[in-house]
Amino acid sequence: MPVKKSSGRRSPKARTTKKTYNLQEAKIVVETKGSGKPLLLLHSEDRYERDADFVEELAKKYRVIMPMMPGFNGSTLPDSIRTIEDMSYLYLDLLDALKLQDVSVMGFSVGGWLACEIATKNDARLKKLILVDPVGIKNRGAYDRDIEDIYYNQFAVVKKLKFHDIKKDSRVLIEMSDAEALDEARARESTARLCWDPYFHNPSLRYRLNRIKLKTLLIWGKNDGIVKPAYGRGYSKKIPGSKMVAIAKAGHFPHVEQPEEFMQHVRAFLR
Repeated sequence: MPVKKSSGRRSPKARTTKKTYNLQEAKIVVETKGSGKPLLLLHSEDRYERDADFVEELAKKYRVIMPMMPGFNGSTLPDSIRTIEDMSYLYLDLLDALKLQDVSVMGFSVGGWLACEIATKNDARLKKLILVDPVGIKNRGAYDRDIEDIYYNQFAVVKKLKFHDIKKDSRVLIEMSDAEALDEARARESTARLCWDPYFHNPSLRYRLNRIKLKTLLIWGKNDGIVKPAYGRGYSKKIPGSKMVAIAKAGHFPHVEQPEEFMQHVRAFLR
């Protein structure tokens, strides 16, 4: 029996709009896609989320609001923003400017850290919280390695720590245009400025996570070498009533390596 050929047609992508907000001393570029209930997406330092298929799926049902972190993709990073905690107050101003209510928040890696900083300060506009392999706390002693050092280790080693299967990393640095390479360099510089000292965590955040009263889901890659699942379990224990799920054959970006299983958890939680 002959196989019916696909027409090759794909659903048209949701239109993306951009607007710049002047907040404090920063200019923050906000991309919005889709319509419906608001969903605030806080991207990771590696920004795999910007053009991901799962964002297109979410945009069919939600108004996905993605601010570009200071120093990323046109947003400015003034000297007044020195830490992720500083940035959390900036984003609280952004939530006010957007006049959002009952917004679900989805944060990835550093974006998950940022989501926690926001939620521990003022959750009046928030509804639910999804944290995907977040950094931001130390569970163990000062000399214990909770978060792998992406600056000390060579690039190839870091890539293996981030991915269960490095072939699923769609980013090939040597294939970037000059403009893309410059954008990548600026993003990495901004990450270092915001997260270097202390290294990828806020020493006081772990003592404030009990303030998070939102329904919270943590999604973790079982093969995450940057922050291992044990780190995630420590995170979850500090957020009252939170639930953690682990995805097999996935590293620090389970939404990249196992997008279908990732979205199954997201759909069920947001439903």
